[in-house]
Amino acid sequence: MALEHITVLDLTHMLSGPYGTMLLADLGARTIKVEPPKAGEATRRLLENDPDYSLDGMGAYYLTLNRNKESVCVDLKSEAGLSVFLDLVRKADVVFDNFSVGVTTRLGIDYKALSAINPRIITCSVTGFGQTGPEVSRPAFDQVVQAMGGGMSITGNPSDGPVRSGIPIGDLGGGIFGAMGVLAAIAERDRTGKGQHVDVAMLDVQISMLNYMATMHLMSGIVPKAMGNSHFVHVPYDSFPTSDGHIIVACIGDGFFERFASVMDIPQLHNPAYLKQPARYAAKAEIESLIKDAMKTNSTAFWLEKLRAERIPCGPVNNFEEALSDSQVRARNMVVEVKLASGKTVEMPGNPIKLSGAPPAKYSHPPLRGSGTQEVLEGFLGYSTERITQLHIDGTIERVTYA
Repeated sequence: MALEHITVLDLTHMLSGPYGTMLLADLGARTIKVEPPKAGEATRRLLENDPDYSLDGMGAYYLTLNRNKESVCVDLKSEAGLSVFLDLVRKADVVFDNFSVGVTTRLGIDYKALSAINPRIITCSVTGFGQTGPEVSRPAFDQVVQAMGGGMSITGNPSDGPVRSGIPIGDLGGGIFGAMGVLAAIAERDRTGKGQHVDVAMLDVQISMLNYMATMHLMSGIVPKAMGNSHFVHVPYDSFPTSDGHIIVACIGDGFFERFASVMDIPQLHNPAYLKQPARYAAKAEIESLIKDAMKTNSTAFWLEKLRAERIPCGPVNNFEEALSDSQVRARNMVVEVKLASGKTVEMPGNPIKLSGAPPAKYSHPPLRGSGTQEVLEGFLGYSTERITQLHIDGTIERVTYA
């Protein structure tokens, strides 16, 4: 595995941080969750007893985000627990957290402290607003940064008001950029021999993902508005109702439109002026209305077959059941089966990164709380059984053996 030489100490909780460390674990990094004794990290309790969304006392959040990880329970607030953690840092490559700003400093585990004992250590903090600026101390969750980042203002239909993304792109984006920053820091360390701190703000990520639309506003001063599923340049580029669902058609460029018009039995689309984008955009409302009326007359499958035969970019608007059973998705191993410690199995999304030099992906079950404490402290750190037992008795660590 590409990152099998890397050891990550995972101090994360909830979604943004655990998703970032999950990505690193999926690429082979040994990822050791460092959790508080007795309770474990907070994600363990999300949906843990839900009849639909839990298995073996673990909710869907925890099951998905913590595959391929180990669990060590250490009390970081105690002097002895901090000493154990620092021993882990001496042998690790990365420490990844998504604590509020200031927590790592209060605990004595910020980059300055950790790099003093391991100059090669890389630390990564994913926070709402980053480590600098006037808003650093404010709490933030996914929807807060989605709102502040501008994306919600252009999502949905103009009459509906702002709409958040259906998937939590604020949290997930923070995790993705956190993992990307860690990989960049590893590459830099290969050249210099020194680690560094990776500072990722979820709000920064949202601004970055505005991309060319932000540039357009900064150039013109024009504030974009919500447009539903249509586009401010391309026509047709929208979702259209069929007799049994919805379909997306994305005609980017004049050539695609010409082929699209040949498929559709709509005489008005054969206006020679519509072969050029400016005329199509000027008649956008009329063209899309004609297409919607035509699409309603037949099924999604009917239209997909006709449009795909002409290589016109299109696709069904799938619900989760349809998306996760799609033959292309399944062929790419994007739904994987993970066997839990109990022997039960659960399906979840796979790893989208396919490396030609890597072996077939394997997924170990998410760890039970403290299940790796003995192995990591004994095998990774070289602690004696007697020392580990005393630390457990003192409450510094939690060593749990499961039947």
